[in-house]
Amino acid sequence: MKRILIALAAVAIWGIPSMSQAAPARPGGYFSGFLGVNFPRDADVSSTDFVINEEFDDRVEFDPGIAAGGTAGYDYGLFRLEGEISYRHGEIGAITDTLNNERFRSVDGDVGTLAFMANAFFDLHNDTPITPYVGGGIGFAVLNLNDTTGINSGGDRVILYDEGDDTVFAYQVGAGVEIALNPILSLDLGYRYFGTSEATFDEGPVTSTRMKLESHNALMGFRVKF
Repeated sequence: MKRILIALAAVAIWGIPSMSQAAPARPGGYFSGFLGVNFPRDADVSSTDFVINEEFDDRVEFDPGIAAGGTAGYDYGLFRLEGEISYRHGEIGAITDTLNNERFRSVDGDVGTLAFMANAFFDLHNDTPITPYVGGGIGFAVLNLNDTTGINSGGDRVILYDEGDDTVFAYQVGAGVEIALNPILSLDLGYRYFGTSEATFDEGPVTSTRMKLESHNALMGFRVKF
């Protein structure tokens, strides 16, 4: 993760010298790609074991992960409309059974999120090559939960969640700055708050697991006008 942050910072610094001579990008079609760091929020997870007819309420903590994606859209001058495909990955760092106050150790599991979004952003143009923007979007996300295990208080590795996937509503809001490097190419530094409605995994005759995901995302990318 440190290598990714260093690489993003290096690219941003590389583009600074050309800012003073660059003009704000012109209206028109564009596409972009971005890469960044995904910071998932702790999640409340409810699960049901139908075999023993027991409910569980857990608190799941995630480690930072990767966020990456691309967009294609049209810049109308004051606002932009775009479609976005993005992927976020979050490793599960710890799980606490809140009903029994038991914390599982050495947790192995992760959640991947593939999102398809329709976004709208408002550009605050000025006399500099730096254009702030705000906006957000809605769409849907495919959440994939892998088999998740952990070591309980007795020292045994147990299965906590079975693998599964679900498609749910997704939304995001955010802001950032576009830095025009030339009339065609821009550097985009942004923040997104991304969230989903509750997903139900491995729903079947044995178990069912339910959670929703929310995350903070620090992103950097390049936007190309055509």
